[in-house]
Parts: sequence; structure tokens; C-alpha cells
Amino acid sequence: MIYLLIIFVIALALAPLLHVVPSKYQRRVARLREFAALQGLFVEFRTVPGGTLTAAESAQHSPAKTIYYGLRIPTSGRMDRPRAAWVNSDMGWRSLPRGGAVPAALDDLPRAVFAASCDEGSWGIYWQEDGEEAEIGQIFGVLAGLVEGNNP
Repeated sequence: MIYLLIIFVIALALAPLLHVVPSKYQRRVARLREFAALQGLFVEFRTVPGGTLTAAESAQHSPAKTIYYGLRIPTSGRMDRPRAAWVNSDMGWRSLPRGGAVPAALDDLPRAVFAASCDEGSWGIYWQEDGEEAEIGQIFGVLAGLVEGNNP
């Protein structure tokens, strides 16, 4: 009986510590974000800019889990660049709002990426971190090409 009491007291003391231990998902996301930072990308919570999404496009992602991985544009390469955004659906990439040109390089992004944008300071993608380090390397390659090419 005394042993059960000791085990109960120890379990009671250790229980709050289990809430501090990161889950498998949290460790994976931290690993992805660290790898992205080592590649030169920054990570932010952002909403997809530029226009309204169709019902099918909205169903592809949860706004609460939408993460922006961006690559900053060097100061010397910044021009008066208009903001632009594109969304990826089953029919391919389209401009938000409709009618704008879509950079061909966006076709090289992983399927997990559902939107991309550029603004005055960065090129970036929107996704829910449903990939691995290899996909982050692929994302970095595409974004670096877009920054170098000074596309829209």
C-alpha cells in the first residue's frame, strides 16, 4: 500500500511536466522552421492577400494554420513593385484578383503550397507545413529565382 502511495505522489508531481514536452507535430514544425531559417527564409502567420478564394480553394486550407515562408528582397533589388498574389487549385495557378500574369516558376513549387505572393519586401509562399526539408529546399530555390529575376 505504501508503494502505491509513493507512485501516486510521484505521478502527481510529474504530471504538470508532461504538458511542457512538445508533441511529435510540434517537433516536426520546429524542425521545418529551423531548416527554413538556415536556408534564409523567414516565417510568419499571414492571410492570403489579393482577393477572394473560391469555395474549393478555401477548403484546401485552414486560415488558422496558414504559414508564410518568405524570402526578403535585398534593398538594392527593390523597385516600386506592386503587390501580387496567386493561388494554386486543381486547375493550376491563377492570379488574385483574376487576370494578372502568373510567373512560370510557381509550377515548380511543391503541391502542398497553395498560394504565393510578392510585395515590396519579399517573395513568399503560403502553406500549412505539410512537407519535409526537401520541399523547403525546393521552395527556397523557386523564391530565390523569383527574387533574382525581379518578376512582377
